[in-house]
Amino acid sequence: MAGKDEASTVSMIKVVYFDALSASDYLDISAGGKAQVTSTDVSERAADVAAKADARATAKFGWLPFFGASAETGVSAGASASEQSLLSKTLSNTILTDYLLQSAADDLVVTLRGLSVAALKDSMAYMKMYTPYMIIAKTEESGLDLARIDEALEKAKGYYELVATDRQDARRRMVLRFNIAAFRNNYGLADLGRMTLVYHGVRVGQTSETQLEIAAEMSGGTESPRLTANEVVSGTAPTDAELLDVYDVILAGVESTASEANHAS
Repeated sequence: MAGKDEASTVSMIKVVYFDALSASDYLDISAGGKAQVTSTDVSERAADVAAKADARATAKFGWLPFFGASAETGVSAGASASEQSLLSKTLSNTILTDYLLQSAADDLVVTLRGLSVAALKDSMAYMKMYTPYMIIAKTEESGLDLARIDEALEKAKGYYELVATDRQDARRRMVLRFNIAAFRNNYGLADLGRMTLVYHGVRVGQTSETQLEIAAEMSGGTESPRLTANEVVSGTAPTDAELLDVYDVILAGVESTASEANHAS
């Protein structure tokens, strides 16, 4: 885990996940209250881009006999949609930039590196990785509408937990929790295990691996740990009581250090 003194030597070159709403709340709290931030300038720039696109389309196709009011309306509608998309993305990136500047000096936002992440086999996160593919599964034999399981998970659970293990010290483990709606560039939970990422997180509590299993989630966290045959014979208590720190992830991405950039050049 790197300290805050390394912030000047690293840069984020690829954003995989960014919880803009959590970051916005963090910035508001850091400012001592609800910051009065206006998006007027951003909105005007986006509107200007849309207007120019509309004008170019009119100039290019205006001579066509069928390019009348309905066609111009369609161009305007498309420009409006582009404006909204650009505005949303620009605002998100503005929050991202402000967040990076503010969190660089805040020890409460922990920077986590050198981790490998995976979903616990019997967890909701593990199921969520595969439910999108169930739309092609046959449902006659099971009697279940497998295609709608993914939809049910979307409504039932917004955050999903992955177990993170330090690549240098397997004994150092923790739980990273992700907002399923905060992934960017079409990434998802399944992609995280195949990438070398840096994570920004806030410690929010502790849990055990047992509490991440589907049975425990469905029972409201009251599911008792399962006993093995050896434990029954020996009379020993379950050993899966180790509590792992839980971090809500605000940002995940690929970063480049100054030394790497110099070597590449």
